Amino acid sequence: MKYRDISDALAKLDQIEATAAAYYHAIGILTTDAATAAPSDSYEGRGRTMEVLSGVVYNLVADPENQELLSYLETHKQELNQFRLRQVELLRKQVDQLSRIPQEEYVAYTVLLNQADSVWCKAKNENDFASFAPILEQIVEYNRKFAGYYNPNLCTYDALLNEYEEGLNMQTLDEFFSQLRTALVPLIHAIGQKEQIDDSFLKRSYPIEQQKKFSDYLMEVMGIDPARCTLAETEHPFTNGFNSRDVRITTHYYENDVANSMYSVIHEGGHALYELGGDQSYDFTSIQGGVSMSIHESQSRFYENIIGRSREFVELIFPKMQEFFPEQLKDVTAEQMYRGVNKVQPSLIRTEADELTYCMHIMVRYELEKQLMDGTLQVKDLPQAWNKMYQEYLGVEVPNDSQGCLQDTHWSGGMFGYFPSYALGSAYGAQMKVFMERDIGPIADLISKGELSKITDWLREHIHRYGQLYKPGQLFQMSCGQFDAKYYTDYLTEKYTKLYNL
Repeated sequence: MKYRDISDALAKLDQIEATAAAYYHAIGILTTDAATAAPSDSYEGRGRTMEVLSGVVYNLVADPENQELLSYLETHKQELNQFRLRQVELLRKQVDQLSRIPQEEYVAYTVLLNQADSVWCKAKNENDFASFAPILEQIVEYNRKFAGYYNPNLCTYDALLNEYEEGLNMQTLDEFFSQLRTALVPLIHAIGQKEQIDDSFLKRSYPIEQQKKFSDYLMEVMGIDPARCTLAETEHPFTNGFNSRDVRITTHYYENDVANSMYSVIHEGGHALYELGGDQSYDFTSIQGGVSMSIHESQSRFYENIIGRSREFVELIFPKMQEFFPEQLKDVTAEQMYRGVNKVQPSLIRTEADELTYCMHIMVRYELEKQLMDGTLQVKDLPQAWNKMYQEYLGVEVPNDSQGCLQDTHWSGGMFGYFPSYALGSAYGAQMKVFMERDIGPIADLISKGELSKITDWLREHIHRYGQLYKPGQLFQMSCGQFDAKYYTDYLTEKYTKLYNL
């Protein structure tokens, strides 16, 4: 027997997890730096570092001795508490998956993604899809291959979906999106017949230095501790959570679009609160961090929309907003601002989309990803397919690839299967609101008084503190019962029927 007793085996488990966490932390810092501060031509040197680090991670996790360790712990599972059982379950999945991937492919893919981000950023800024297409073809091919390593019992795209939301599949999503279309498309059409809301004041010149100060204020209102979470600038906003005391969020400022960064900060701030709210004892273990991307997006979309686009929140922050932008908002009221940031208008850019048409953007990406993964769509034909689908789903003409298929960073990061999480997360958040209000009363009252901490406390109690202790479906059911998309469609229908006097 290699292990003296269960304590000896658990000490070895802790050593593996702590070492892996350190390397993931280092890789994450490099990734964050690449997107926020590193020179544009630095990707080759960084790629060499990533190659070394990813090789070390592979050898650490795929070490054959880990199989023996996990088998020993699994045969002694009656001696393990809930935390340890889940730790073993998560590490088992990680070890089995990585062991099926040849090391040279794992390392090469890591290096490829490092290069892809730089190529994508340049291609987007120069509206040059042709320069990005070859590397995207490689990423697509890797994802098809890796899906078989991840879960050989599932079809390609289902295996990828499972990496972001365990148990999710195309059948479930097809039904979910069908339900959304049935409920929301008539509502969107009805609003299209109404007089448009004037939001032109949002496109005035808002000095970026003032926007940065405004961002700091928004983080303060949300209760985000600047000693544990920083805000940087990047091409495409994202969040990296390393542990419960170190989270990095980013935004992108546009001088003539103040709402863009405003809601990016609130969105990424929701992600940050989730990462910051985890039980500190889970730090540096496999249980640290959000349990799935849909649960994660439920937190960001909850803050961005259910709180951030509520009349009460706009009224709460508007006096301060006028202090930051006195000239730009001197002839604007809080009610005009509320209506402006909730204007429904089919648009080109997902991150700028209104709450009602947002999921149409997700559906486009979902359908395209399915086709890319089953081989019915080639990368070279992606712009044409994208443009056609945007016309079909949103009725908008795509003028260029920068505002079309190059707008998101996800595919350059290899994140096929991620996008549906935004729609599911939005729906999860609407259901959380209902169950939250059963416990703490109408959140509109709390928002009006600036008592957002009581809302965050509920989320921390029911979602954040558990990290990955439970599977996503189990965690959601514990706090909100059986998932039902009707909570989401009812929320949107009620909100926009009132807003547009339908």
